[in-house]
Amino acid sequence: MANIKSAKKRIRQTRERTLRNKIRKTMVRTAVRRFDDALNRGDLETAATALQFCYGRLDRAAQKGAIHRNSASRHKSRLAQRLHKAQQSAS
Repeated sequence: MANIKSAKKRIRQTRERTLRNKIRKTMVRTAVRRFDDALNRGDLETAATALQFCYGRLDRAAQKGAIHRNSASRHKSRLAQRLHKAQQSAS
């Protein structure tokens, strides 16, 4: 355990930031899960709406530093590819 006041403050700040980042990451995973569910059901309209929602969650998490911006971009690209493939196979 830290003895110095500034080290104690750092521990406190890290704990709070970790909790905030965990919440943001959970929101991203939930949005992606909803997209997956819509895609697996074959409901492409709902999947497209869910994809836009995922974009917002990923961008926000990247903006706040919960995930790296390149990681968010990679996730968005892969999700879009999955939707595109589903749309191609449906038509």
